[in-house]
Amino acid sequence: MKKNRAVITLLLTVILTGLLLFTAAVGWGEEKTGAAENIKLGLDLAGGVSITYEAVSDGTPSAEDMSDTIYKLQKRVETYSTEAEVYQEGTDRINIEIPGVTDANRILEELGKPGSLQFQTTDGAIVLEGTDVANAQAGSRTDELTGSREYVVELTLTDEGTTKFAVATAANIGNPIAIVYDDEVISAPIVNEAIGSGQAQISGSFTYEEADQLASTIRIGTLSLELQELRSNVVGAKLGEEAIATSLRAGVIGFILVILFMIAAYRIMGFAAGIALTSYVGLVLGLLNGFDMTLTLPGIAGIILSIGMAVDANVIIFARIREELATGKTVRSSMKIGFQKALSAIVDGNITTLIAALVLSLKGSGSVKGFAQTLALGIVVSMFTALVVTRLVLNALYALGLKDVKLYGVAKEQKEIDFLGKKKLCFIASLAVIAGGLILMGVNAGSGKGALEYSLEFQGGTSTTVEFNEDMSIEEIDAQVVPVVSEITGDNDIQTQKVAGTNQVIIKTKELDLASREELNAKLAESFGIDETTITAENISGAISKEVKNDAIVAVIIATICMLIYIWIRFKDVRFATSAVAALVHDVLVVLAFYAVARVSVGNTFIACMLTIVGYSINATIVIFDRIRENMADMKKKDTLDGVVNASITQTLTRSIYTSLTTFVMVAVLYVLGVASIKEFALPLMVGIVCGAYSSVCITGALWYLMKTKIVKKEA
Repeated sequence: MKKNRAVITLLLTVILTGLLLFTAAVGWGEEKTGAAENIKLGLDLAGGVSITYEAVSDGTPSAEDMSDTIYKLQKRVETYSTEAEVYQEGTDRINIEIPGVTDANRILEELGKPGSLQFQTTDGAIVLEGTDVANAQAGSRTDELTGSREYVVELTLTDEGTTKFAVATAANIGNPIAIVYDDEVISAPIVNEAIGSGQAQISGSFTYEEADQLASTIRIGTLSLELQELRSNVVGAKLGEEAIATSLRAGVIGFILVILFMIAAYRIMGFAAGIALTSYVGLVLGLLNGFDMTLTLPGIAGIILSIGMAVDANVIIFARIREELATGKTVRSSMKIGFQKALSAIVDGNITTLIAALVLSLKGSGSVKGFAQTLALGIVVSMFTALVVTRLVLNALYALGLKDVKLYGVAKEQKEIDFLGKKKLCFIASLAVIAGGLILMGVNAGSGKGALEYSLEFQGGTSTTVEFNEDMSIEEIDAQVVPVVSEITGDNDIQTQKVAGTNQVIIKTKELDLASREELNAKLAESFGIDETTITAENISGAISKEVKNDAIVAVIIATICMLIYIWIRFKDVRFATSAVAALVHDVLVVLAFYAVARVSVGNTFIACMLTIVGYSINATIVIFDRIRENMADMKKKDTLDGVVNASITQTLTRSIYTSLTTFVMVAVLYVLGVASIKEFALPLMVGIVCGAYSSVCITGALWYLMKTKIVKKEA
């Protein structure tokens, strides 16, 4: 790269990075387009709309019907936000909380009134019920005669619905089948042919908005129960402004510390990484805005993980460059070869985690989907900044005259560590920790305490609505109201939300019996001078429904299988894949043991924490396996397999330490500065980071070695 071109490249990179940061900080125009303050925040960070529906039924609806309705509503409201929550209140009520919106009437109008849906022929016969429709979406097709594009409604039927519809359409070709919603015909398409595939289209010169509205009405009509609106409120953030402010402050401090560490450790290369990482932050904030994604506490976890992976990619590259410099190559040649050799580890590690993120995004629900989408975005951006921005900046700095080897550093010869010699000790220690955790979970479950300290999101509780005499801030509620409630309930797992425009506060606690409710009401009345008769309470189900939990489990299983297959294909040895997944399970079980011992609350952030550890663990393992694969290709006759494994782990040890340290620092600052709910999230995450580093260094290589030596492939 010529000097003039280098100057232009460096200036453009710095200017574009500055523009990205300016956009995130200030935005453009009166509406502050692109500003970080315009990023949609979840209910936990910014509040939103809360709607309560009541089932229209002769008696108490069945648990199965309630569960089915909650799950379908969850899928429906995810079109507004992946972080929307749907949960049961009492025996016949369903509560919906949608973050990032403030107009309850608009949501009610767009969501529609959940009612009965039927497909009827002209003679009044009912051929399909709403429950026979699995899904309805707006779509488009090209008219065969005119070639013009037209919008349609695409229906997907259940297995039973497919059979019914095949019979009905075959008998009514040329006749309409009316779609009746709450005794009103909303569409009456003509049957053109018998439809037996379970897939159907409704056409009719729709605009996209009309097709989308019809699809929305059909979806809401597929619910097992007919619902009527009971109340709707605009609620405040669950965590409050303090949580956002402290998280941002912690993020900035942690980020600065990471960049300073990179400069101290890698000199001029660390400076280039600092510019690349800064551009990463600007790009992620801009894309969160551009894609209209909802950011929540679990989403912040995804960003933290992807920042760690961005740092990791740079560390891998710089370590490779220093290794080449140690062989006597020039700086220019070392940079070129370093990027080439680092590419496979970076791509494999990031793609493996990206596979998991994409599967979780497609198959997961609620916070799982939100976490996965944020993580996927971060991974793509981190790869771009490490492989493109860092390279451009480094080449430009070199062309400007920064060519002295001392500015880059040379890898020192490391004494090989006998990691495999300590494998039995490591295996025993890991098994002892995991077994101890599982035993403690069993003891706690048997004593009635619960295997884990399940939060309100998991096990539900009691929701108490209190009308105070003045409008209290979230901070005042946390400081004055929460201690009073905690004194009565004997529990610190308390969630509070303000109802916008009123003095009402919704207080969610563990399930309270009648005596506890009366005691709490009396204490609140005494402490705050309020009318005890205005206090209302209802039992609520967990916001994380059984179906959402099942979705999360299925998504993780599928993601794990996909990662295993990818590693198997890339490394051409199933033992690499098996040992990587085994280490991943190890990390999850160790962190689970920590949750059991420390009795850290298991709530929404638990899922995000576990998913973060899965992504972090697999990425760290891939780097070591990549080096083992490379060293095996260069094995000489005098080399032994255990020597290759020990050498590979030793060669990547600095990377393992540095990456874990930088990610740990980001989370540790979050823990030190964060509010209580943030601390509950950050603490197990720190344990997971340390555990991931330990397993990648001490467990994975040893597992692969044992399988390689004990389970030898048969030669053809």
